[in-house]
Amino acid sequence: MYQHETQVRVRYGETDQMGYLYYGNYPLYYEVGRTEAIRNLGLSYKAMEEEAGIALPVVECQLKYLRPAFYDNLIRIRTSIHRLEPSEMIQFHSELYNEKNKLLNQGLTTLVFYDMKLKKKVPMPQLLYQKLLPFFES
Repeated sequence: MYQHETQVRVRYGETDQMGYLYYGNYPLYYEVGRTEAIRNLGLSYKAMEEEAGIALPVVECQLKYLRPAFYDNLIRIRTSIHRLEPSEMIQFHSELYNEKNKLLNQGLTTLVFYDMKLKKKVPMPQLLYQKLLPFFES
């Protein structure tokens, strides 16, 4: 399993009138987690797009709200990949924690590897597969 953590502070513009993180903004935090998890491997979404011609559109996102996040909370985003398969899709598991280490939210986001030139789904690019492989070898 591959796992990475990053942090983000809840900004005022992301909250509702009660100071709660607006429910529709949680997937944006998942995106921060995914982006930083890939960057931690020595890659970036930008490099995959520009060098490999591969985009990663989201095709499904499941969310479970457990506790609210509030304005100015420092949120820890734990992003993990539980399975490595040379398939056309990848799933990112997201968990958001507050400063007291309380689990606030869980999500599962499914993305596909999309060849921008061929305009079709393709298997995971080797450059990403090779970076993830050491985390899944027994």
